[in-house]
This record gives sequence, structure tokens and C-alpha cells, in this order.
Amino acid sequence: MANPTDDDLDPRLLRLSEQDNIAVLIAPLRAGERLRLAGREHAIAADIGLGHKLALRPLRDGETIYKYGAPIGSASADITVAEHVHVHNMKSDYIPNYSDDDPYAAEDGA
Repeated sequence: MANPTDDDLDPRLLRLSEQDNIAVLIAPLRAGERLRLAGREHAIAADIGLGHKLALRPLRDGETIYKYGAPIGSASADITVAEHVHVHNMKSDYIPNYSDDDPYAAEDGA
């Protein structure tokens, strides 16, 4: 699926490269707010802070996520359009990721 053009983006979003399938918030969004994306309005499901990422289109589990026109990781779950993209649904493909339920996490929490 193609990424929306900058003309289709809400002014509270910044897409850093044409290849990006996420945008960066230049203003915080609150749950229930609506924004325009790809010619359609979407309701925001949860608060999303300034500087966080938002999906510009649906992303499938395992799909590469692009920011600055470069891969920054991959989706660890299916992500809907206008959904917050963060550690709960993406993983770095370049550095280790640890969580409380990760059997490979360091025992000392490091």
C-alpha cells in the first residue's frame, strides 16, 4: 500500500521522507481527537505525546518501519492507520529489545 502524500497529512504530523510509513507528531494528540490522514478522518484511540510516531497506513506484523527514509525496525503486531507506533507494537532490528516477559532479558534488568 502506498504512503499518503504530504498534502494528505494533518498539520500536526511531520513525515520526514517520502519513503516513511510513519509520521512524527509535532503536537501531542489526546484520545478521541480526530485527524486527517490520506483524505480520511481518524479518531485517536489513546493519548500520544509530542515527538512520538503514528502509522500513516496499516502495517502488518513483521513489516519494516521507515523513518527518515531508512528502516528503524519492524512491526511486532499489526498496526492500524493512525495508531501510535512505539515499543508496544514495534521492535528494533538493530539493537536488543528486552521486556519483563522476555526469556532472554538480562536477570539484573540491564
